[in-house]
Amino acid sequence: MKRIIYAIFLSILLLLPAACAKPSSIDGKVKIVTTIFPAYDFARQVGGENADVTMLLPPGSESHNYEPTAKDIIKIQECDLFIYNGGESDAWVEKVLSSLEKKPENMKMIHTVSTVNEEITDGMEHNNTTTGNEIDEHIWTSPKNAIKIVQGICAKICIIDGKNSSVYENNALQYVEKIQNIDREFDTYFLKQENRTMIFGDRFPLRYFKEEYGLTCYAAFPGCASETEASSKTVSFLIDKAKETGAKKIFYIEFSSHSLADTIASEAGATSVLFHSCHNVTADEFNNGSTYVSLMTENLERLRG
Repeated sequence: MKRIIYAIFLSILLLLPAACAKPSSIDGKVKIVTTIFPAYDFARQVGGENADVTMLLPPGSESHNYEPTAKDIIKIQECDLFIYNGGESDAWVEKVLSSLEKKPENMKMIHTVSTVNEEITDGMEHNNTTTGNEIDEHIWTSPKNAIKIVQGICAKICIIDGKNSSVYENNALQYVEKIQNIDREFDTYFLKQENRTMIFGDRFPLRYFKEEYGLTCYAAFPGCASETEASSKTVSFLIDKAKETGAKKIFYIEFSSHSLADTIASEAGATSVLFHSCHNVTADEFNNGSTYVSLMTENLERLRG
């Protein structure tokens, strides 16, 4: 079915006039199209008033199930800069870009950082197709990686709109400083913790966060897992770990029903708590102007609480 959908989309592209290498919007703003929230937020912070930034992934939707519409592909063709994450979830992007006679300037975020593979930890539920050899695509969960991505986006925008490069560089510097501040606060918090164990009754898209702060983490599923039902063995393992480590919080991620985290927390005498991976946001969060920094700040406040 996906092949048929892509064929239809690519047919539409052939009917469109060839795009210019660097099209200009009527208002003179740099047109930027992004796939997911981290790219969207970083681009709007750097671009400021000189950029028109669009996110293809609808707020409130599950990123791993996203499929582009014909309108989405047209937006990509007509933009000045297209920013996507890369990796298995963005396999459709390569097909679309390869179909364009003249591609927009584009940036793959995973090329800005050193990547690691998804981690299969003790007790984690995984199917036979999950080997631990897949790249963990959630690179932005490390604030230090987020800084590198912001800097990479700034460099790309400056190529497109050189006359305003000093503005973009200043915007990037200001946002990097905010990310550095939250990074230091996380460092300070974890340095004071004798037990740096986090238990997730959910998927685990936070390996980069874990590595940055030297944490030990246990979870029900890998970061990109499609499973939603954990076996009794996995549930028992996580309950035992929570009791063994004296965990006061059992974490779940955004858009989760958090029923599994609730069960583990109830059995272990803990509380279930949201930890936002920043992969996507709700419609309310989007409309209220949530940012990577604000979401990570809320994560820190929930850790402290």
